[in-house]
Amino acid sequence: MNAPGNIAVPASADGADARYVNRELSWLSFNRRVLAEAENERYPLLERLRFLSISASNLDEFTMIRIAGLEGQASRGIETTAIDGKSPAQQLEAIREQVLELEHRQQEALDTLCELLVEEDILIPAIDQLGEEHIAWLEGYFTNDILPLITPQAIDPSHPFPFVANLGMGVIFRLKRGKRKGELVEMVLIPSGVPRFVRVPGPQAIYVGIEQLITRFAAQLFPGFKIRGDGVFRVLRDSDIEVEDEAEDLVRYFRTAIQRRRRGRAVLLELDDECDEEAEALLREQFNIDAAMIVKTGGMIGLRHLDAICNESRPDLKFAPFDPRYPERILAHDGDCFSAIREKDIVIHHPYESFEVVVDFLHQAAIDPAVVSIKQTLYRAGDQSPVIAALIEAALAGKAVTAVVELKARFDEERNIHWASELERAGVQVIYGFTEWKTHAKVSLVVRREDEGYRTYCHFGTGNYHPVNARIYTDLSYFTADPALGRDAAKLFNFVTGYVEPAGLEKLSVSPIGLRQKLNELIDREIANAQAGKPSGIWAKLNSITNKAMIDKLYEASNAGVEIHLVVRGICSLRAGIPGLSENIRVKSIIGRFLEHGRIWAFANGHELPSRKAEVFITSADAMSRNLDRRVEVMVPITNKTVHDQVLGQVMLANILDTEQSWELLADGQYERMRIGEEGFNCHEYFMSNPSLSGRGSALKSQEVPRLSLEGRQPGERTA
Repeated sequence: MNAPGNIAVPASADGADARYVNRELSWLSFNRRVLAEAENERYPLLERLRFLSISASNLDEFTMIRIAGLEGQASRGIETTAIDGKSPAQQLEAIREQVLELEHRQQEALDTLCELLVEEDILIPAIDQLGEEHIAWLEGYFTNDILPLITPQAIDPSHPFPFVANLGMGVIFRLKRGKRKGELVEMVLIPSGVPRFVRVPGPQAIYVGIEQLITRFAAQLFPGFKIRGDGVFRVLRDSDIEVEDEAEDLVRYFRTAIQRRRRGRAVLLELDDECDEEAEALLREQFNIDAAMIVKTGGMIGLRHLDAICNESRPDLKFAPFDPRYPERILAHDGDCFSAIREKDIVIHHPYESFEVVVDFLHQAAIDPAVVSIKQTLYRAGDQSPVIAALIEAALAGKAVTAVVELKARFDEERNIHWASELERAGVQVIYGFTEWKTHAKVSLVVRREDEGYRTYCHFGTGNYHPVNARIYTDLSYFTADPALGRDAAKLFNFVTGYVEPAGLEKLSVSPIGLRQKLNELIDREIANAQAGKPSGIWAKLNSITNKAMIDKLYEASNAGVEIHLVVRGICSLRAGIPGLSENIRVKSIIGRFLEHGRIWAFANGHELPSRKAEVFITSADAMSRNLDRRVEVMVPITNKTVHDQVLGQVMLANILDTEQSWELLADGQYERMRIGEEGFNCHEYFMSNPSLSGRGSALKSQEVPRLSLEGRQPGERTA
């Protein structure tokens, strides 16, 4: 099954659009693959509904950031072209068409799911479809619980058009009072803190949108008026925050910028299909929005809120529960993380193995009297963060604690400002990093006084220190007491806290000062090996690949005969399988129960992949210009034999072999779902069913972990 609306390869092979896929259009293709999971009949119904909600939320963020940015460029007359040669105006034209198509497909998916959910006694009805008893209860609920919270606002010369916040939703009414001349326009904004859906009590799970209650029982709001027309609307605003180089106080700057973002320029207006024409005209005028970005739907507005219905207590309509395993290596050392790491490096594969081991590592450091120093990067930490709690505990215990808090983490700026304040109050030295670069590296450094002297323990991750995300995102946590990595990590922190550029790094590669060069050197070696007739190959697992120079380097390797397999979840501006350009490159995207987030590079190094002599790296960076040139990132070599086997021969290989959740990128730029069923292989199920290698420790002696192999098969075919 092909995902519709992708960009076909042009007839000419010379232009930029023949070599590269537009970033924005590739992202829309990714979100269609997410939406396809809402249409996946193999999934439980509430999980399908959740995928629909995720797809809608993704599209909202894309509109608020990417579309808003392009509109800003177009309005200022900026003609900077994208990787495929399209101007901002040309991109907007192509994007708008696909956004409308995606919105339409989301509504079709909702209609299908609603019909199926009715059979399971879960209803998301139009209020007029309900019986008198249910409507009577809803009217009482509206009177007692909703009416006190909402405020009708007249719109006339003495009552200017009210401000509607980003993602704000409301109902606009056209009213007439008795025999008086003229009409009145009123707006009712839905408070952001009010749940979007009301659940009607009873054995059936009936969910009614609050906007339906407002329109149905509007007579209570406007006694004595006749309602001549109404309409439900939602507005999305420009939500990007640009950091000015001359900002003197980043915290103060971001507090102000967050307030500005709430009032950003409107970029999309959603209206219900039956919106009153005069009310619609007023909204169009007041929001001053391009007609091309006004979306009218005959279905539901704001599908992102459907996730609330997914919390309905129906385990039979959800994925079977999965509890992450706690690494047996740590348990074998009576829960002593430092002892386990001292014995041998260990890698933890989230969410299949618990993020609690990361929290325990920091908590143990906080209470261990032998620990003298903790340094920690924080990009996204979540609402109730045990990581923050551990750092505060350590500072209160008198340890030297440094936290690099990234204020520029999009949509987490306000939360990070809060955590920074809490940490500072506890005595943590809080650093905000660079003004022009984001600190995206995921690193913990703990210095401990031991009999032999001071020893450094490090944690390097591919994902954020966010315990909720760690139950959904697939990531790697690498623990090591390697002295060279400890020295490199210390230099990394000095770089961020004191601008001391890390010279003489022994093992780590750091962007933006050397990571790109390291990757180029590794790819060049594979090219040289291929040209010399030696085994060569590159395997990589990334979230996105958009950097032109990196794509060109992979094209060069392909033309030299290097076999390249890329697992790219999201945006891929590289074209795969084109003769004379990328015929030796194969790209797939895995979309499933968990969000693929780990980043891995593997280079054959003169041997057939997956060889134990291959060079393997984990990294916090994607192959994007922002990661390589405008963020502080790290790439870590994996040299320990057991960890190397797990990352390459277990994690990476299973991703390459997966078919049941995989979409292959075809030469024409479209994605095609790979084989499912008896002959398929599901890497998520494999990881849920089989323990990891390095996390097993001595348990491996009594129960070998099932191994995967490529022997006699092409990547993408099932084997075990």
